[in-house]
Amino acid sequence: PAIVRLWENAWSEFVPFLDYDVEIRRVICSTNAIESINARYRRAIRARGHFPTEQAALKCLYLATRALDPTGRGRARWAMRWKPALNAFAITFEGRIN
Repeated sequence: PAIVRLWENAWSEFVPFLDYDVEIRRVICSTNAIESINARYRRAIRARGHFPTEQAALKCLYLATRALDPTGRGRARWAMRWKPALNAFAITFEGRIN
């Protein structure tokens, strides 16, 4: 009963979501990449403990980000994965994405 009530209460917010293309819905629902990079940042910061300056902390986060794709080939994979979604965004929100 609690789940049914939750769906009924949120139905008006959920229905517009179904109007988007599958590619757009897939991007909206997927937060795995964001959660993954946040976990990497937390791990890098926890391993070092504290930082003498703000620039040292930013350098640590930069190096953690670079370590995600040390060969630089991830950009091609990213482009292939996002191309259908970007095309759908360009069609749906014409003039807003360039």
